Amino acid sequence: MPPTGKKINRKIVLTRKTKSSRAGLQFPVGRVHQLLRRGNYAERIGAGAPVYLVAVLEYLTAEILELSGNAARENKRVRILPRHIQLAVRNEEALNRLFADVTIAGGGVLPNILAQLLPQRTPKDPSTEKIAVASQEESDNDGPRENVHFLLVSSSSPTWNPC
Repeated sequence: MPPTGKKINRKIVLTRKTKSSRAGLQFPVGRVHQLLRRGNYAERIGAGAPVYLVAVLEYLTAEILELSGNAARENKRVRILPRHIQLAVRNEEALNRLFADVTIAGGGVLPNILAQLLPQRTPKDPSTEKIAVASQEESDNDGPRENVHFLLVSSSSPTWNPC
C-alpha cells in the first residue's frame, strides 16, 4: 500500500498525525507513553495503555471542570477557585470516594451544621392561632380541592400561607 499524503512537485510529503488526534483526545498520548516507559512501571508497555490512561485522565478532568464551573456559577463567579473544586468533588459521591485522602489547598470545608447545635423551636400555643379560609375553589363536590389558600392569624401579625 503506497504512503498517503500530499503530492508536491512529484514528491510525497507525508502528513503527520499525532496519537492524540488519532484517538480523538486532547491530552498528549505520546508524552504519557514516554513517561510510562521511563517510570519503570513494567518492562513492556503496550500501544493501547497510554491511550486508555489518557482517555481516563481526560474524562476525569472534564467531569471535575464541569462540576466546578457549575459551583462557580452558583456562587456568581466567573473563575473557578479551589473552593469551587472542593465543593464539586465533595458533593459528587464517586469523586468524593476517589479524592477521599486528598486535601485541596484553599478549598475549605463543606457547610454543615449539626442538628443538635441549632436553636430549638418552641411550639406555639394552639389556642392563640385561628385558621380562616381566604379563598377556596372546588371543581366537583366529591373531587379534590384546588387553589386553597389559608390565612394564619396569630397573636403577632397576620401572614399569608399558600398551601
